[in-house]
Amino acid sequence: MVSAINVPLPQGAGYAVVVGLGAVFAVGMVFTTYVLRRYQREVITAEEFATAGRSVKTGLISAAVVSSWTWAATLLTSTTQTYNNGISGAFYYAAGATCQIVLFACLAIKGKERAPGAHTYLEIVKCRYGKTTHIVYVTWGLITNILVTAMLLTGGSAVVSDLTGMHTVAACLLLPLGVVIYTLFGGIKATFLTDYAHTVVIIVILMIFGFLTWATSSVLGSPGQVWEIVTKLAETQPREGNAGGSYLTMHSRSGGIFFVINIVGNFGTVFLDNGYFNKAFAADPAAALPGYVLGGLAWFAIPAFCSTTLGLAALALEGTPSWPTYPNRLSAQEVSAGLVLPNAAVALLGTGGAVCSLLLIFMAVTSAMSAELIAVSTVYTYDIYRTYINPKASGKKLIYMSHMSVIIFAYVMAGFAIGLYYAGISMGYLYELMGIIIGGAVLPSALTLLSKRQNNMAANLTPPISTGLAIMGWLICTKKKAGVINVDTTFLDDPMLTGNVIALCTPLILVPVFTFAFGQQNFNWEILKSIKRVDEEEELEIAEEAENKIDVILSGEKQHEDVEANFISPVKSQTSAAAFEIAQTQQEKLIVEEAHLRKSFKFACYICVGLTLCLVILWPMPMYGSKYVFSKQFFTGWVTVLFIWLWFSAFMVIIYPVYESRDGIRTTFRGMYWDLTGQTHKLREWQNMHPEKLHSVVSQVNNQLLEEAQAADGKSVLGESVDEKK
Repeated sequence: MVSAINVPLPQGAGYAVVVGLGAVFAVGMVFTTYVLRRYQREVITAEEFATAGRSVKTGLISAAVVSSWTWAATLLTSTTQTYNNGISGAFYYAAGATCQIVLFACLAIKGKERAPGAHTYLEIVKCRYGKTTHIVYVTWGLITNILVTAMLLTGGSAVVSDLTGMHTVAACLLLPLGVVIYTLFGGIKATFLTDYAHTVVIIVILMIFGFLTWATSSVLGSPGQVWEIVTKLAETQPREGNAGGSYLTMHSRSGGIFFVINIVGNFGTVFLDNGYFNKAFAADPAAALPGYVLGGLAWFAIPAFCSTTLGLAALALEGTPSWPTYPNRLSAQEVSAGLVLPNAAVALLGTGGAVCSLLLIFMAVTSAMSAELIAVSTVYTYDIYRTYINPKASGKKLIYMSHMSVIIFAYVMAGFAIGLYYAGISMGYLYELMGIIIGGAVLPSALTLLSKRQNNMAANLTPPISTGLAIMGWLICTKKKAGVINVDTTFLDDPMLTGNVIALCTPLILVPVFTFAFGQQNFNWEILKSIKRVDEEEELEIAEEAENKIDVILSGEKQHEDVEANFISPVKSQTSAAAFEIAQTQQEKLIVEEAHLRKSFKFACYICVGLTLCLVILWPMPMYGSKYVFSKQFFTGWVTVLFIWLWFSAFMVIIYPVYESRDGIRTTFRGMYWDLTGQTHKLREWQNMHPEKLHSVVSQVNNQLLEEAQAADGKSVLGESVDEKK
């Protein structure tokens, strides 16, 4: 950490952002939740809290993918890799973490097609394999959430402390506060909306740094100037293992090792993190494929552009008086903690750079953490509480348990992050460790949805055996290479690479061996359609009563009787009654959606595999093998392409979601105008005449169609394994 005299911002600025801005987002989301409930009938039931009505559109899914995948580590570790290994670090981070999101589109489609009523992928595991395997994957899923959240808090608190002098412990405790509040009120829909807001801020700040570094800075100001300064470093401080010692080459031994570690670790954090399945289950069937593919491509530009810009700026400016620690370089501990980015920002823009980097990291931490809170709350609510403690729990009880789990997990993780701080475990260490711990569960988890032949024993035994072997290989390699096992030696490139490769590759052997040794399963996918949604009737009735009272207040005493006359009082809630009538006209909807998802899956396989091959092999490997060192002209073109790509990201996650939601935005503002001008009766008249446009009605239509399909099947096997059915 920089010394006290080099802290660019006052401590009060840290509290203002962490507490004040967190409170602004919390209040804003509480207000937004109320507005959506009143004007679009988005009632936060237990089902809505976890799945947002299963109707989120492409643009918002893409924005949510970008925001959720933009951790503090995304910005900090990618910049650190560029600082350590040169321009290859930026590409290897971005490409090595984009392919998983793109490939996950295939799982997202299969999850929606084969288990349309599921809330978590662990429900699918339970339905297919039974209790024992379910417990194994609940364990690995929660470990994934713990590692991701720990990285968010350790990285975020280190940057806040570095920039403002706020104590790291205070930052760990206060960063989750605002996130917890708005997540409690809005559920996963609040996560989607704040994801959008956070992504807007992140992209705007990256553009500020981009224009400054590549166009307007008096010290840098152009790709050519940056190229000249960084090229000279190959002579004054050459990078060992890079072609010619240059920082402007894709041939980097350390960078290549990180590329492999990055690919392995991020497969686990996508395929085992229920947060990404949450978004898949929340997506409209037509939005699952484009949402994840376009979101993944939009995300690529964020770490690639951020780390290329700030990582190379750090290399160029570290020897100048503008560098915060001048004449000293950053220590290895400061680099591992992710402090290259904030120091580069301060060197570029002074106090303004400190403010921008503080906002950047705050947005990255809070948006990703919200997704982790929802992921853990749904796992606890549906896979622990509803499955093993209270299978007959009402919707009200389930949403209460969701709220409690959000609060408890947030502050258990704050305590864990504080422990890691005092133990000297950095964000960079956790980032490279995660593949060793969770990588062994990736393949059997994916095959649960993709292969009907994988049996219970293969799914059950592969994760613990693979993880055990990975940890053993990691520690043995550390001992052989360094002679001693401690935090520093286990963080070396070769041990981390060994452990990560073992974790990802061991299942390639174990899954086929166990499957053939114990017999193939031949699973019937129709069984997964028995997973049921939560009954929302009680919660809808309570919400409608509350809205009726608000209408009376807004309409005034004289209009009381007129307002009452507009209400429908069916045996069930008004929402369910309207949904029943609409459902009778949409009997073929599920069949059409399932056919669309099957067709999308085939297309997804081609596009996802093709993009992955381009990002992992066709683009980087020839440049690595040729040992090409970037010329000034090639480097200028490289930076230009990344800048254009960032503008594509801006369109995809800022403009397109607004365009897609234009009808809902218009409906909301019209309803607010009617309320503010004393015409509340018009709002209720419009809603009664157009129930098909109300969110809760659409959600209930889908629910009733699914229930009818399950009833037609004649059985419900939620929680039963195939062996039990036999």
